[in-house]
Amino acid sequence: DDQLKATIKLTPIEPVITETEIILQPIYFEYNKSNITEDGAFELDKLVKVMQDNPKLVILAKSHTDNRGSDTYNLNLSDRRAKSTVQYVISKGIDRARISGKGFGETEPKVDCGQTCTEEQYAQNRRSEFLIVK
Repeated sequence: DDQLKATIKLTPIEPVITETEIILQPIYFEYNKSNITEDGAFELDKLVKVMQDNPKLVILAKSHTDNRGSDTYNLNLSDRRAKSTVQYVISKGIDRARISGKGFGETEPKVDCGQTCTEEQYAQNRRSEFLIVK
């Protein structure tokens, strides 16, 4: 067997901190769900670390949906996603006064593809963003 085997150590990608936002790898949600996935938890742990290292930081978690389903349904779904994101961060020891969440439904798509989105575009629109409030 002439196969070459290599071991590659993957290092987690660090969050990017700008003046206005903490940018993580995307925290995607499954279609129609608001629970934090294992990959999502891995990324949110980075947010928790940034918040632990910067005790004055206050964050707004914005959650978004794709455009399938009614506007009202998506607003409620994104609000549940924002709340589960906030609950996760609080469960890791961050004071609840330092993080809030709001759902924006389908009102701010990352990819504006109308009714002809690919599955990948739908997934990109189902996301959370973390804005620095102060």
